Amino acid sequence: MAFASQKFTPTQKSWSTIKKEAFAAIWALNKFRNWIFNKPVTVYSDHNPLTYITESATKSAKLMRWALALQQYDVVFKYKAGRANVVADCLSRLDN
Repeated sequence: MAFASQKFTPTQKSWSTIKKEAFAAIWALNKFRNWIFNKPVTVYSDHNPLTYITESATKSAKLMRWALALQQYDVVFKYKAGRANVVADCLSRLDN
């Protein structure tokens, strides 16, 4: 998978929230692959359904492919409520 930019394309903007969150997680894991490969990684998200992407079979072919791609990493997704996830909230609102 080649993730060239950090902005969503018009097609990606129409995706469901779970797909956007999963795409962002995979993009970040691939970007930092050299540092995190073969090391345990915990991804905190305020989107609770994302925690099940590696645990259960999805009905979406795209999510299934991404779940398979995630198997190369030692990654665990954990839910953290948006109010408690202040660091991510600040980072997502940075002006470029």
